[in-house]
Amino acid sequence: MRSAPLSAGSPGAILWRLLLVLTLIAGMQRTDAAGSRTNVLLICVDDLKPLLGCYGNGRIRTPNLDRLAARGLRFDAAYCNQAVCAPSRNALLTGRRPQTTGIYDLGTHFRDAEPDVVTLPQHFLRHGYRTESLGKIFHVGHGNRDDPASWSVPSVPGTVVAYALPQAGAAGGLTREEALFSNVAWDAARRLPRGAAWESADVPDDAYPDGQIAAEAVLRLRAAAEREQPFFLTVGFVKPHLPFCAPRRHWDLYDPASFDLPERSRLPDGAPGYAGNGLGELRQYAPVPDSGPVPSDIQRSLLHGYHAAVSYVDAQIGRVIDELDRLDLARSTVIVVWGDHGWHLGDHGQWCKHTNYEQAARIPLLIIAPSVTVPGGHTPALVETVDIYPTLVELAGLPPAGTPLPLDGRSLVPVLRDPSAPGRDAVLHAYPRHPGNRALIGRALRTDRYRLVEWKVPGAAPETADLELYDYLDDPAETRNLADDQPGTVARLRARLDREPEARAQVRR
Repeated sequence: MRSAPLSAGSPGAILWRLLLVLTLIAGMQRTDAAGSRTNVLLICVDDLKPLLGCYGNGRIRTPNLDRLAARGLRFDAAYCNQAVCAPSRNALLTGRRPQTTGIYDLGTHFRDAEPDVVTLPQHFLRHGYRTESLGKIFHVGHGNRDDPASWSVPSVPGTVVAYALPQAGAAGGLTREEALFSNVAWDAARRLPRGAAWESADVPDDAYPDGQIAAEAVLRLRAAAEREQPFFLTVGFVKPHLPFCAPRRHWDLYDPASFDLPERSRLPDGAPGYAGNGLGELRQYAPVPDSGPVPSDIQRSLLHGYHAAVSYVDAQIGRVIDELDRLDLARSTVIVVWGDHGWHLGDHGQWCKHTNYEQAARIPLLIIAPSVTVPGGHTPALVETVDIYPTLVELAGLPPAGTPLPLDGRSLVPVLRDPSAPGRDAVLHAYPRHPGNRALIGRALRTDRYRLVEWKVPGAAPETADLELYDYLDDPAETRNLADDQPGTVARLRARLDREPEARAQVRR
């Protein structure tokens, strides 16, 4: 028997119309989720300091990063959470500082300490995104590994050490500091074969891994343009990490005779002797001597090589952005360019990273968020790497992250909307040292004027700490440790540092 038709005002008709409206809304939401959600292109660059044209350097040739900065917001006071690859990348991808996770080394996987943490790409994956990893994103090597739970498809690894010309051996190994924290015998690490610290070969860009990564990123963007599923694409370039291998055309952009050596070649007066890095990473490469100062001719070659490697990676970033624009994806894509930490170029007699000083801790950070950021803006707001995770989550309109483990970061969206908005009152970073086999953590607090570094064993009494204090208004080159001269400033900054949790000791596998 056929049912009687529903009258317009009957409860059944009202319920039917309500179900129809809900179905239409659900369909619209599915369409929006598939075709109109915000994409993310996260570009990570190894060992890139803010030595870029868009940061005011007139010598470096970085036209692609400069034009990218003109499309969004440049952060002038961005800092890493530790100036070495694996912990810095853990901070980016988990939103948790090394002091929180207890991982300061290269070899400990973050899930060995916190197995239930939800990574940044994993959060996007759980909310319908296709997540992909090209090149160096997580630190893979030195006993560490990738995180398959973060990606929709297997990662494409990045090769840090690669030469286009025949070499007698390959560079590699650990510094003494890294060996201690990685449970790797230093005597074994130092015997690893060394390759050249630089290479200028007359080859195309794709002869080196970064060119190949850029080419693969172009293919992934083309595939993404054919799908309705939103993407979270991470592209990790390895240069300017040592060795400085780049096609000759990028070396030819610079006159090697034009590079001046740093004026100061020693640590700050009054600084602990262990605060420097010992040049262990650099000494893994020829022709750098095994001990003693680096000769001036080698220093100039290293300066030349770093600049050439930066220009090379700039060209690869340009290839990726050009394809994003050609596919008309830029209007729906948030772009982030992040350097994992800074790099010493001979200042304080230091090379590479592995310190708490400004040249190692300060990083470049560009964020281009369509309809949010004002093109060509810049901000003095203090920010740190862990802030990127909640920022991208908010920009994509996803549910907040931070369960089951809370994030240390805070969203930068207010600063993106208004570059004059305040950032943090201070940023935090850290570095471990082992003087006399004491497992010290140097917790650093950087304000807009000062940096305080507190060196002590986690949990030890405050009076056991060695302290460093630098005033960047009166002494931007960090020539003198002022901790003994300004006890009032030290007390005030230590009180601020004491509001943060004590650093965890290094997690042992």
